[in-house]
Amino acid sequence: MFNSNMKKLLTALAISSAVIAAPVTSMAAEKGASTVEEGKKLAFSRSKGNCLACHMTGDGAMPGNIGPALIAMKLRYPDKQKLYDKVWGKPETQTVPNSMMPPFGQHGILTDEEISKIVDYIYTL
Repeated sequence: MFNSNMKKLLTALAISSAVIAAPVTSMAAEKGASTVEEGKKLAFSRSKGNCLACHMTGDGAMPGNIGPALIAMKLRYPDKQKLYDKVWGKPETQTVPNSMMPPFGQHGILTDEEISKIVDYIYTL
């Protein structure tokens, strides 16, 4: 039952993200494609963000399945600052008890600038 419902949710999110693909492209142009590309490199880097270890995201190869798929992020986080805070690791944004996601900023894994670039990339998904 859970597996079936999860598949339905992911399918619905994938379809809705395809529908909003045009605004995402224009958003990347506004923010600067280079910043988004730098964020993607950081997110996929095993020595930095390493998002693919736990999340399915974009066109990343061999994604993990510990965390939720990073799709329809603009819909899931209308307030971009909340997404930044979650990646940074502010305790009040950690709504999932016993989450395995490290607090990247709080622990000094990533700088504030690196987190901003990753969030810029994730926000296009």
